[in-house]
Amino acid sequence: MRGHPVPPIMTKSNKASPAKKRAKAASPKPAAKARPITGKRASKSALPSAGRVREIFERFQAVNPEPKGELEHVNPYTLLVAVVLSAQATDAGVNKATRALFAKADTPQKMVALGEDAVRDHIKTIGLFRNKAKNVIALSEQLIRDHGGKVPDNRDQLTALPGVGRKTANVVLNMAFGQKTMAVDTHVFRVAHRLGLSHGANPETVEEDLMRVVPDEYLFHAHHWLILHGRYTCLARGPKCAACPVADLCDSTDKILPGKAS
Repeated sequence: MRGHPVPPIMTKSNKASPAKKRAKAASPKPAAKARPITGKRASKSALPSAGRVREIFERFQAVNPEPKGELEHVNPYTLLVAVVLSAQATDAGVNKATRALFAKADTPQKMVALGEDAVRDHIKTIGLFRNKAKNVIALSEQLIRDHGGKVPDNRDQLTALPGVGRKTANVVLNMAFGQKTMAVDTHVFRVAHRLGLSHGANPETVEEDLMRVVPDEYLFHAHHWLILHGRYTCLARGPKCAACPVADLCDSTDKILPGKAS
């Protein structure tokens, strides 16, 4: 009489069966621990309350009821040219260069007649002046060809012009045509993050956040308040928190408290 077969002895070296492998692969992995929402990586849910945002802009308005852009211009065309020239340059530097330029050419037709060499000579103190001179002549020619020499009040048409990006278009739409837009430059980007108005990683996302959270009655002037605040008070290095009208509403880690060295 044959005995029953003895089952194999399982040891640590035995491999799991294919069925067990499949079961293990199908079993859910432990959920990763959630990280707290902090700093610039915070989600939209971490944006300040509507009341807090309203208070911020009420104070900006109280300090400066009618904020103005600092680029000198005489019409929508010269504004467009000035903003194009202001990329990677200061407004003061652009104004110094464009006073003589706009005295000679304040329309696309006059600018084209002046010529690229002359434009380049006028703006040679501005960064990237060679490429900017080309763009000024090219956008002037396109305005004449496609828009009868007039600056369009449409973002898509503006950004189709040489040297004109979304920020430039938003400035022109706001200042020349009275539209509620948000031009996000380095100052707006920095201030929006420090005040918690946006945690966006790029200008487009910051623009979307600001257009969503800023109360409508403050939206027309909002980008000027933010630019000027970033330019003169909320500096990139050594922000002047003691002079800031919204310091108590700011939770930024860049905030310089009384007695804290900059």
